[in-house]
Amino acid sequence: MQTESVYRRLREQIVTGGYTAGERLTELSVSAALEVSRTPVREALRRLEGDGLVRSAGRGVIVAALSGEALAHAYAVRASLEALTAETAAARQRAGRIAPADLADLGRDNTLLAEITRAGDYDQAMLLNRRFHRRVAELAANPIALEMLDRLWDQIVVSTRASLTPPQRPDAVVAEHRLLVRAIADGEAERAGRIAAGHARATALAVPDVDAANHGTTVEKGS
Repeated sequence: MQTESVYRRLREQIVTGGYTAGERLTELSVSAALEVSRTPVREALRRLEGDGLVRSAGRGVIVAALSGEALAHAYAVRASLEALTAETAAARQRAGRIAPADLADLGRDNTLLAEITRAGDYDQAMLLNRRFHRRVAELAANPIALEMLDRLWDQIVVSTRASLTPPQRPDAVVAEHRLLVRAIADGEAERAGRIAAGHARATALAVPDVDAANHGTTVEKGS
């Protein structure tokens, strides 16, 4: 149970920017920061390495960022998976298997995203944007797709955090989300999949040069 708790806490800190791409973490520094023994930290770091969020580097690990090429591949996979989940969600809606409240939550998330972005709270906007896409995947009721998307989202967020403030194309993002919600609500599976895939591809094209943004950012954390 302690290993699971440490893993979740570390994963959250990495994904939310508490530890950034290039930072070096050691068992000693992390165990001191979390006030736990080194054994659960060791196991948690191994899991995070399997998730692609850290990589071994001498003593300890370094928070990993995808290269520009790898990030392009990640977005391509994300586009395919989000097309699948959007199509499936729309098909389930057409079959009457989605509660109206769940669709209403999706629309509210997008409205809140627009408000938060206009207010300039970009960290919160990033979280809301991810929650919106996760809700779509949840509506598809495909746990394997959801798990794969969660892993991809983690890697993408860590890799692009340094290059995405302020967020790219905020008005277009909200508009595309609105179209996606409408397609799902109308049960138009093919259209929903097309919108979701196009949205992911457009987002990928708007990402600045992550290789330059993450270059030379290795930071020592503890000993």
